[in-house]
Amino acid sequence: MQTPKYFIIVFAFLLGLSNSAKAQFGFSHEIGVIAGPVAFQSDYGERHDFETNSGNTGYGIGLIHYLNFSYRAECNCYTPETYFNDHFKLRSELSYNKTKLQHFGQWVDPKKTSLIAQQLRAMRGSTAVTNIGMQLEYFPLSIRDFSSTIGSWAPFISLGGQFSFYDPEASSTLGPLNTPISTPIKYYNATTNKAGTVWSIVSSVGTRYKLTELSDLMVDLRVQYYFSNWVDGLNPDPTIYTENRANDWNIWFNVGYIFYLQ
Repeated sequence: MQTPKYFIIVFAFLLGLSNSAKAQFGFSHEIGVIAGPVAFQSDYGERHDFETNSGNTGYGIGLIHYLNFSYRAECNCYTPETYFNDHFKLRSELSYNKTKLQHFGQWVDPKKTSLIAQQLRAMRGSTAVTNIGMQLEYFPLSIRDFSSTIGSWAPFISLGGQFSFYDPEASSTLGPLNTPISTPIKYYNATTNKAGTVWSIVSSVGTRYKLTELSDLMVDLRVQYYFSNWVDGLNPDPTIYTENRANDWNIWFNVGYIFYLQ
């Protein structure tokens, strides 16, 4: 369980690199915190089912850092005006999310009394994911105008990548998994409690609101797609059960507070 500590070290290293970049190119820095609910799209429950989407939710928290290309902190002045400087920021992030998982939908309806229905209702899962990565944020409106106007809004979209450490758990209230009593045939040898790592693509849309000269509020809706189907600890054979062929992904709505370093 040393990997989360390793992520913190890497995140600190990235901040060190950005400080070096500031010295050479004249960036300024912003730091912040984010938190909000996470809806994990996994092999538990049914795809495109409201009860599954609302039931398999957890929480996420994170620390974020921005390189602001439009402003130079060391001279308290703006950088040379270019389209890139006035419309892009680079975001670094260290975040954590945890979600408890179980089956929802028609196959676990209380009216169903078959053994398979009982087995599905008894299955429990969870996953905890630590992420580190970067996103390039694009602001269609002027960053300079936003920075100088308290009460203004700055919508943005972003795209980036993250490296994640995931720690899943799978179990059943009927007993150990992979037995005829506890596990449907579909999920035989399709569960794991083994931690792992994975890359992902992250995209988001959101906006900032200028609170004060040196602080913003942010709301952000993010989609994170993992290049693995084991993040939730459940992966039935996709060649047989094609409804489970999609990799795991999540949707995270967060609210954040951002402070400008001077």
